[in-house]
Amino acid sequence: MMLSKPRSLRVAVIGALGAATLALAGTATAATTATHTASPVALVQQAQAVKASITATPSTTSVQAWQLFRVTGKTTGLKAGSNVTLQQKQHGQWVSLPASAPVSRNGSYSLGVKLGLKGKNDLRIVNGTTASPVFNVTVR
Repeated sequence: MMLSKPRSLRVAVIGALGAATLALAGTATAATTATHTASPVALVQQAQAVKASITATPSTTSVQAWQLFRVTGKTTGLKAGSNVTLQQKQHGQWVSLPASAPVSRNGSYSLGVKLGLKGKNDLRIVNGTTASPVFNVTVR
């Protein structure tokens, strides 16, 4: 069967339009996929940027038993008003002491501390699973 020129032209145009539509759909799908794959990476980067941290600085490194000293520091990623707590290493385990302070709006805190356990005390400040680096205060 032989196609007339107008009919063959129509078939060619429809075929070309179909191919162009398919090509555009493939491009749109590829662009959509690329956008969605970038999203989780961006979210991970944002989560890493706001990871919580705590610093701690004692006002002195040596005190008499039950002498008051201060521990001050800054926090990032912690909610204002949440409490930070002092921990002391006792027999290889971290024990929370009855000394805590709220985090201010600018992320700082100040905590009054009295220790009675003589010798070198390993201490840290915690909030949930976030902990400051360990610092030492010697009680004489």
